[in-house]
This record gives sequence, structure tokens and C-alpha cells, in this order.
Amino acid sequence: MAKKNSRNDKRLVRHVRVRKDLFGTPERPRLCVYRSHANIFAQIIDDVNGNTLVSASTLDKDIKEKVPYGGNKEASKLVGESLAKRALDKGINTVCFDRGGFLYHGRIKELAEGARSVGLKF
Repeated sequence: MAKKNSRNDKRLVRHVRVRKDLFGTPERPRLCVYRSHANIFAQIIDDVNGNTLVSASTLDKDIKEKVPYGGNKEASKLVGESLAKRALDKGINTVCFDRGGFLYHGRIKELAEGARSVGLKF
């Protein structure tokens, strides 16, 4: 049984607090990030229709070929760049960033900077 004040429990409380004000629309969808120990996942979601528009993760073939281990900053930056390219191809230019309760540093920050470097705005 997990402790009530475990690191993940605190993250989930932060995530709920942030999500009550953060909502993705078709004009400005939500970029949602999840970070595990060995991988990082990102999706662009339209909350109105309940659709995932674009997704990328370190488990994708093209990223896994470049970086075999997905739990580092280099892999996170590649995921951000790949996600932004796919979003721009679908005509998505601006998103609202949902860090999933994770602190904005390390791998989360690298993913955001990678997406911004390609031209995604948030």
C-alpha cells in the first residue's frame, strides 16, 4: 500500500489542481505529458471532442533508433521535436501545456523546449 504522502501522490494532487483550470479546445488543444522512469509520453488532446490529435513517445521507432534509452533529457527533446513536427503537419500551431503535475525542470523542460524549437507555441 502506498504512503499518503508519496512523491506520486503529491504529483497527482498537483495534477488535479492544474487540470481544473486547463482545458483543450479545437482551436488550442492541450499538450499532455507523462513521465515514467524509463520513458516519456506526450499527446496533444482536444478535450471538447475527447480526441487525441497527435502523440509521440520514446517508444516510437524513429526515436528509439536515435536514442536507445528513453529516460534522459536527450530523448525528451527528441520527443518534443517529433510531436511539434507532427502537430504542425496537422495545422496545430498553439497549445496549452499540461505538465501532468510534474515539476517544470529536467525532462519535462527539455520536451517543452524541443517542441518550441520546431515552432509550436504555448
